[in-house]
Amino acid sequence: MAYVKEISMIGRVEACLLSPDRATGLEKAPTGSLTLTFAGIEGDCHSGPTMLSDARTMKQYPRGVTLKNRRQVSIVSVEEMAEIAEKLDIPTLPPEWVGANLLVSGIPDLTLLPPSTRMMFSSGATLIIDLENQPCKYPAEIIEKHHPGHGSAFVAMAKHKRGLVAWVERKGNIASGDTIRLFLPPQRLWNH
Repeated sequence: MAYVKEISMIGRVEACLLSPDRATGLEKAPTGSLTLTFAGIEGDCHSGPTMLSDARTMKQYPRGVTLKNRRQVSIVSVEEMAEIAEKLDIPTLPPEWVGANLLVSGIPDLTLLPPSTRMMFSSGATLIIDLENQPCKYPAEIIEKHHPGHGSAFVAMAKHKRGLVAWVERKGNIASGDTIRLFLPPQRLWNH
């Protein structure tokens, strides 16, 4: 069995987004490109080699424990954002509202890509998928602000559609229009 399987599918970067200060809220602003370092996206509030444990890791660690940052980059897809918007009965769901760094297209069921999938960009930069980015109340609050009466359904409607979080394996720049090749790890079922 090969260690990784290259998928012939080629995705595309549609938008790059950045937020230097988390204190201003979850929303990110569009930018032409992103510079990836081993600490994450240069200038982004989620950058850094480490992070503090929070509600997502509370079953394993008490809040505030220093961990390796595997949530350096948030990735969503055009297709899944459109599906969520339709379920919420709103015209569009901009990636800015869900705190995404990358909006991509052409990768069906992006959120269901398995952990450890490599996303190799035409620039040479490479991300490793960590996990599905679970829907939470923060995007719901932003959606509610823009479309009163529609935000509260976000958590339920975005399940398995909110995208992924990843960490930087290879430094480089990512820009709108770049292509993406996928390399998937072998999939085995653990039958405990």
